[in-house]
Amino acid sequence: RVTRRRRRGPPGGGGAPGGPLPRPGPTAWGGVLRRAASRAGAGLPAGLLHVLPGGADTGAAVVADPRVRVVSFTGSTASGRAVGELAGRHLTRAHLELGGNSALVVLRDADVEAAVAQASWGSFFHQGQICMTAGRHLVHASLYDEYVERLAARAEELAVGDPYREQVHLGPLIDRSQLGRVHGLVEASTAQGAKLVAGGTHRDLFYRPTVLAGVGDDTPAYAEEVFGPVAPVRSFATEDEAVRLASAGPYGLALGIVTADAARGLDLAGRIPTGIAHINDQTVNDEAVAPFGGVGASGTGARFGGEANLDAFTELRWTTVRATPGAHGF
Repeated sequence: RVTRRRRRGPPGGGGAPGGPLPRPGPTAWGGVLRRAASRAGAGLPAGLLHVLPGGADTGAAVVADPRVRVVSFTGSTASGRAVGELAGRHLTRAHLELGGNSALVVLRDADVEAAVAQASWGSFFHQGQICMTAGRHLVHASLYDEYVERLAARAEELAVGDPYREQVHLGPLIDRSQLGRVHGLVEASTAQGAKLVAGGTHRDLFYRPTVLAGVGDDTPAYAEEVFGPVAPVRSFATEDEAVRLASAGPYGLALGIVTADAARGLDLAGRIPTGIAHINDQTVNDEAVAPFGGVGASGTGARFGGEANLDAFTELRWTTVRATPGAHGF
Protein backbone atom coordinates (compact mmCIF):
# COMPACT_ATOMS: atom_id res chain seq x y z
CA ARG A 1 0.00 0.00 0.00
CA VAL A 2 1.29 3.45 -0.88
CA THR A 3 -0.01 6.42 1.09
CA ARG A 4 0.83 10.07 1.44
CA ARG A 5 1.25 11.89 4.70
CA ARG A 6 0.86 15.62 4.91
CA ARG A 7 4.04 17.35 5.96
CA ARG A 8 3.33 19.22 9.15
CA GLY A 9 4.99 20.87 12.10
CA PRO A 10 4.66 24.40 13.45
CA PRO A 11 7.52 26.77 12.73
CA GLY A 12 9.53 27.49 15.82
CA GLY A 13 12.71 29.07 17.11
CA GLY A 14 16.12 27.51 17.39
CA GLY A 15 18.67 26.57 14.82
CA ALA A 16 21.70 28.51 13.77
CA PRO A 17 21.05 31.39 11.38
CA GLY A 18 22.42 30.82 7.90
CA GLY A 19 23.00 33.16 4.95
CA PRO A 20 21.13 36.36 4.13
CA LEU A 21 17.49 35.34 3.86
CA PRO A 22 14.92 37.80 2.45
CA ARG A 23 13.28 40.50 4.50
CA PRO A 24 10.07 42.16 3.25
CA GLY A 25 9.73 45.88 3.82
CA PRO A 26 7.06 47.56 5.95
CA THR A 27 4.63 47.86 3.01
CA ALA A 28 4.94 44.16 2.24
CA TRP A 29 4.35 43.18 5.87
CA GLY A 30 1.22 45.33 6.01
CA GLY A 31 -0.26 43.48 3.05
CA VAL A 32 0.66 40.07 4.48
CA LEU A 33 -0.86 40.81 7.87
CA ARG A 34 -4.07 42.12 6.30
CA ARG A 35 -4.41 38.99 4.17
CA ALA A 36 -3.82 36.78 7.19
CA ALA A 37 -6.47 38.67 9.18
CA SER A 38 -8.97 38.34 6.34
CA ARG A 39 -8.48 34.58 6.23
CA ALA A 40 -8.95 34.29 9.97
CA GLY A 41 -12.14 36.30 9.68
CA ALA A 42 -13.35 33.98 6.93
CA GLY A 43 -13.19 31.01 9.27
CA LEU A 44 -9.73 29.54 8.74
CA PRO A 45 -9.06 27.11 11.62
CA ALA A 46 -6.98 28.60 14.43
CA GLY A 47 -3.30 27.71 14.24
CA LEU A 48 -3.36 26.70 10.57
CA LEU A 49 -1.77 29.91 9.27
CA HIS A 50 1.17 31.61 10.98
CA VAL A 51 2.76 34.93 10.05
CA LEU A 52 6.23 35.53 11.47
CA PRO A 53 7.49 39.06 10.78
CA GLY A 54 11.24 39.35 10.96
CA GLY A 55 14.51 39.42 9.11
CA ALA A 56 17.18 36.92 8.12
CA ASP A 57 17.41 35.45 11.63
CA THR A 58 13.69 34.59 11.63
CA GLY A 59 13.85 32.98 8.21
CA ALA A 60 16.96 31.00 9.12
CA ALA A 61 15.33 29.75 12.33
CA VAL A 62 12.30 28.49 10.42
CA VAL A 63 14.39 26.67 7.81
CA ALA A 64 16.68 25.11 10.41
CA ASP A 65 14.02 24.01 12.89
CA PRO A 66 13.61 20.19 12.79
CA ARG A 67 9.84 20.51 13.14
CA VAL A 68 9.64 22.22 9.75
CA ARG A 69 9.59 19.38 7.25
CA VAL A 70 9.29 21.35 4.00
CA VAL A 71 10.04 24.93 2.96
CA SER A 72 8.49 26.65 -0.06
CA PHE A 73 10.20 29.91 -0.99
CA THR A 74 9.34 32.42 -3.71
CA GLY A 75 11.79 35.24 -4.33
CA SER A 76 15.07 36.21 -5.91
CA THR A 77 17.65 33.66 -7.01
CA ALA A 78 20.21 35.12 -4.59
CA SER A 79 17.90 34.70 -1.60
CA GLY A 80 16.81 31.29 -2.87
CA ARG A 81 20.41 30.09 -2.87
CA ALA A 82 20.69 31.08 0.80
CA VAL A 83 17.46 29.24 1.65
CA GLY A 84 18.51 26.17 -0.33
CA GLU A 85 21.98 26.09 1.22
CA LEU A 86 20.61 26.18 4.76
CA ALA A 87 17.88 23.67 3.94
CA GLY A 88 20.47 21.29 2.46
CA ARG A 89 22.60 21.55 5.58
CA HIS A 90 19.62 20.42 7.68
CA LEU A 91 18.24 17.97 5.09
CA THR A 92 15.02 19.97 4.93
CA ARG A 93 13.07 19.57 1.72
CA ALA A 94 12.97 22.92 -0.10
CA HIS A 95 10.93 24.11 -3.07
CA LEU A 96 12.46 27.23 -4.61
CA GLU A 97 10.55 29.37 -7.10
CA LEU A 98 13.05 32.02 -8.08
CA GLY A 99 13.80 34.70 -10.64
CA GLY A 100 13.42 34.69 -14.38
CA ASN A 101 14.31 36.52 -17.55
CA SER A 102 11.77 34.94 -19.84
CA ALA A 103 11.86 35.15 -23.61
CA LEU A 104 8.98 36.01 -25.92
CA VAL A 105 9.83 34.65 -29.38
CA VAL A 106 8.04 36.15 -32.38
CA LEU A 107 8.44 33.97 -35.47
CA ARG A 108 8.51 35.15 -39.05
CA ASP A 109 4.90 34.15 -39.77
CA ALA A 110 3.46 35.99 -36.74
CA ASP A 111 0.88 38.76 -36.91
CA VAL A 112 2.83 41.77 -35.61
CA GLU A 113 -0.15 43.60 -34.13
CA ALA A 114 -1.24 40.49 -32.23
CA ALA A 115 2.33 39.85 -31.08
CA VAL A 116 2.69 43.41 -29.76
CA ALA A 117 -0.59 43.08 -27.84
CA GLN A 118 0.86 39.98 -26.16
CA ALA A 119 4.24 41.64 -25.63
CA SER A 120 2.98 44.80 -23.96
CA TRP A 121 1.04 42.77 -21.41
CA GLY A 122 3.93 40.37 -20.85
CA SER A 123 6.43 43.14 -20.13
CA PHE A 124 4.36 45.92 -18.59
CA PHE A 125 1.63 44.21 -16.54
CA HIS A 126 2.08 44.98 -12.82
CA GLN A 127 4.96 47.26 -13.83
CA GLY A 128 7.00 44.19 -14.84
CA GLN A 129 7.25 43.14 -11.20
CA ILE A 130 6.45 39.48 -11.89
CA CYS A 131 8.89 36.60 -12.06
CA MET A 132 7.35 35.48 -15.39
CA THR A 133 7.60 38.90 -17.05
CA ALA A 134 8.79 38.89 -20.67
CA GLY A 135 12.29 40.24 -20.15
CA ARG A 136 13.68 39.44 -23.61
CA HIS A 137 11.81 40.01 -26.88
CA LEU A 138 13.28 37.92 -29.69
CA VAL A 139 11.78 38.95 -33.02
CA HIS A 140 12.45 37.68 -36.52
CA ALA A 141 14.54 40.17 -38.48
CA SER A 142 11.83 40.64 -41.12
CA LEU A 143 9.40 41.89 -38.44
CA TYR A 144 11.86 43.63 -36.13
CA ASP A 145 11.50 47.27 -37.22
CA GLU A 146 7.71 47.18 -37.32
CA TYR A 147 7.56 45.34 -34.01
CA VAL A 148 9.78 47.90 -32.25
CA GLU A 149 7.78 50.80 -33.68
CA ARG A 150 4.43 49.31 -32.69
CA LEU A 151 5.58 48.26 -29.21
CA ALA A 152 6.99 51.74 -28.56
CA ALA A 153 3.72 53.31 -29.69
CA ARG A 154 1.79 51.00 -27.38
CA ALA A 155 4.10 51.91 -24.49
CA GLU A 156 3.57 55.62 -25.08
CA GLU A 157 -0.22 55.15 -25.00
CA LEU A 158 -0.27 53.51 -21.58
CA ALA A 159 -1.29 55.63 -18.60
CA VAL A 160 0.95 55.53 -15.51
CA GLY A 161 -0.13 56.79 -12.12
CA ASP A 162 -1.81 56.12 -8.79
CA PRO A 163 -4.58 53.53 -9.38
CA TYR A 164 -6.40 54.76 -6.27
CA ARG A 165 -6.82 58.21 -7.77
CA GLU A 166 -7.18 57.66 -11.52
CA GLN A 167 -7.71 55.09 -14.25
CA VAL A 168 -4.23 53.85 -15.20
CA HIS A 169 -2.52 50.87 -16.82
CA LEU A 170 0.62 50.92 -14.65
CA GLY A 171 1.05 51.81 -10.99
CA PRO A 172 4.23 52.41 -8.96
CA LEU A 173 7.34 50.33 -8.48
CA ILE A 174 7.57 48.75 -5.04
CA ASP A 175 10.10 51.18 -3.52
CA ARG A 176 12.92 53.62 -4.28
CA SER A 177 15.55 50.93 -4.17
CA GLN A 178 13.85 49.09 -7.02
CA LEU A 179 13.32 52.35 -8.88
CA GLY A 180 17.06 52.97 -8.70
CA ARG A 181 17.82 49.47 -9.96
CA VAL A 182 15.40 49.67 -12.91
CA HIS A 183 16.53 53.13 -14.01
CA GLY A 184 20.16 52.19 -13.47
CA LEU A 185 19.83 49.18 -15.79
CA VAL A 186 18.15 51.32 -18.45
CA GLU A 187 20.85 54.00 -18.26
CA ALA A 188 23.64 51.42 -18.31
CA SER A 189 22.06 49.80 -21.37
CA THR A 190 21.86 53.04 -23.35
CA ALA A 191 25.42 53.86 -22.32
CA GLN A 192 26.47 50.58 -23.94
CA GLY A 193 24.70 51.38 -27.20
CA ALA A 194 21.09 50.28 -26.77
CA LYS A 195 18.53 52.64 -28.31
CA LEU A 196 15.88 54.08 -26.02
CA VAL A 197 12.74 54.01 -28.18
CA ALA A 198 10.13 54.72 -25.49
CA GLY A 199 10.02 55.49 -21.77
CA GLY A 200 13.10 55.63 -19.62
CA THR A 201 11.62 58.36 -17.42
CA HIS A 202 9.77 58.40 -14.11
CA ARG A 203 7.85 60.57 -11.68
CA ASP A 204 8.54 59.42 -8.14
CA LEU A 205 7.96 55.64 -8.19
CA PHE A 206 5.91 55.76 -11.40
CA TYR A 207 8.17 54.47 -14.17
CA ARG A 208 7.13 54.81 -17.80
CA PRO A 209 6.92 51.58 -19.82
CA THR A 210 10.23 51.40 -21.64
CA VAL A 211 11.33 49.86 -24.94
CA LEU A 212 14.99 49.28 -25.78
CA ALA A 213 16.17 48.30 -29.26
CA GLY A 214 19.56 47.22 -30.54
CA VAL A 215 20.39 45.15 -27.47
CA GLY A 216 23.01 42.39 -27.31
CA ASP A 217 24.29 39.64 -25.04
CA ASP A 218 25.94 42.08 -22.63
CA THR A 219 23.25 44.76 -22.52
CA PRO A 220 22.41 44.98 -18.78
CA ALA A 221 18.62 45.27 -19.20
CA TYR A 222 18.68 42.25 -21.54
CA ALA A 223 21.11 40.04 -19.66
CA GLU A 224 19.67 40.60 -16.17
CA GLU A 225 16.24 40.29 -14.61
CA VAL A 226 15.03 43.90 -14.45
CA PHE A 227 11.79 43.38 -12.48
CA GLY A 228 10.42 46.57 -13.98
CA PRO A 229 8.45 47.70 -17.07
CA VAL A 230 11.32 47.37 -19.54
CA ALA A 231 11.14 45.53 -22.88
CA PRO A 232 14.50 44.90 -24.59
CA VAL A 233 14.01 43.81 -28.23
CA ARG A 234 16.51 41.80 -30.27
CA SER A 235 16.30 40.29 -33.75
CA PHE A 236 17.16 36.81 -34.99
CA ALA A 237 17.54 35.39 -38.48
CA THR A 238 16.82 31.66 -38.10
CA GLU A 239 14.90 29.44 -35.72
CA ASP A 240 18.17 27.85 -34.61
CA GLU A 241 19.39 31.29 -33.60
CA ALA A 242 16.13 31.95 -31.77
CA VAL A 243 16.57 28.71 -29.83
CA ARG A 244 20.14 29.64 -28.95
CA LEU A 245 19.19 33.12 -27.75
CA ALA A 246 16.12 31.98 -25.81
CA SER A 247 18.13 29.21 -24.12
CA ALA A 248 21.05 31.46 -23.19
CA GLY A 249 21.47 32.72 -19.64
CA PRO A 250 20.97 31.05 -16.28
CA TYR A 251 17.17 31.28 -16.01
CA GLY A 252 14.50 28.87 -17.24
CA LEU A 253 11.09 29.89 -15.95
CA ALA A 254 8.63 30.82 -18.73
CA LEU A 255 8.57 31.01 -22.51
CA GLY A 256 6.14 32.53 -25.00
CA ILE A 257 6.11 31.86 -28.76
CA VAL A 258 3.93 33.75 -31.24
CA THR A 259 3.39 32.11 -34.62
CA ALA A 260 0.72 31.40 -37.24
CA ASP A 261 1.56 27.69 -36.95
CA ALA A 262 0.83 26.41 -33.43
CA ALA A 263 2.39 23.00 -34.15
CA ARG A 264 5.58 24.72 -35.28
CA GLY A 265 5.63 26.77 -32.10
CA LEU A 266 5.13 23.68 -29.97
CA ASP A 267 8.02 21.95 -31.71
CA LEU A 268 10.24 24.97 -31.13
CA ALA A 269 9.27 25.14 -27.45
CA GLY A 270 10.51 21.57 -27.04
CA ARG A 271 14.01 22.79 -27.88
CA ILE A 272 14.09 25.55 -25.24
CA PRO A 273 14.45 24.46 -21.58
CA THR A 274 11.88 26.21 -19.37
CA GLY A 275 9.45 25.06 -16.72
CA ILE A 276 6.52 26.78 -18.45
CA ALA A 277 5.80 27.35 -22.15
CA HIS A 278 2.93 29.11 -23.93
CA ILE A 279 2.22 28.98 -27.65
CA ASN A 280 0.57 32.15 -28.98
CA ASP A 281 0.51 33.69 -25.55
CA GLN A 282 2.87 35.86 -23.54
CA THR A 283 4.85 34.64 -20.54
CA VAL A 284 2.74 35.89 -17.61
CA ASN A 285 0.25 33.11 -16.92
CA ASP A 286 -0.65 31.32 -13.71
CA GLU A 287 -3.40 28.82 -12.94
CA ALA A 288 -4.04 27.37 -9.49
CA VAL A 289 -4.62 23.92 -11.02
CA ALA A 290 -1.48 23.91 -13.19
CA PRO A 291 2.00 22.81 -12.01
CA PHE A 292 4.27 25.84 -11.64
CA GLY A 293 8.04 26.11 -11.45
CA GLY A 294 11.23 26.63 -13.41
CA VAL A 295 14.63 25.14 -14.13
CA GLY A 296 18.18 26.42 -13.78
CA ALA A 297 18.45 29.62 -11.75
CA SER A 298 14.65 29.89 -11.80
CA GLY A 299 14.20 27.05 -9.32
CA THR A 300 15.09 23.57 -8.23
CA GLY A 301 12.82 21.87 -10.76
CA ALA A 302 10.10 21.23 -8.19
CA ARG A 303 6.51 22.00 -9.14
CA PHE A 304 3.55 23.13 -7.09
CA GLY A 305 -0.05 23.96 -7.89
CA GLY A 306 -2.95 21.60 -8.49
CA GLU A 307 -2.05 17.91 -8.30
CA ALA A 308 1.65 18.81 -8.16
CA ASN A 309 1.03 19.86 -4.55
CA LEU A 310 0.71 16.18 -3.66
CA ASP A 311 4.36 15.67 -4.51
CA ALA A 312 5.46 19.05 -3.16
CA PHE A 313 3.83 18.97 0.27
CA THR A 314 3.30 15.32 1.19
CA GLU A 315 5.57 12.35 1.83
CA LEU A 316 5.19 9.03 0.07
CA ARG A 317 5.09 5.99 2.35
CA TRP A 318 5.16 2.28 1.40
CA THR A 319 3.14 0.10 3.79
CA THR A 320 2.70 -3.69 3.61
CA VAL A 321 0.13 -5.72 5.59
CA ARG A 322 -0.02 -9.51 6.04
CA ALA A 323 -2.71 -11.45 7.84
CA THR A 324 0.01 -13.56 9.49
CA PRO A 325 3.79 -13.21 9.73
CA GLY A 326 5.64 -14.12 6.54
CA ALA A 327 7.81 -17.20 6.18
CA HIS A 328 11.18 -15.46 6.54
CA GLY A 329 14.15 -16.66 8.51
CA PHE A 330 17.06 -19.10 8.23
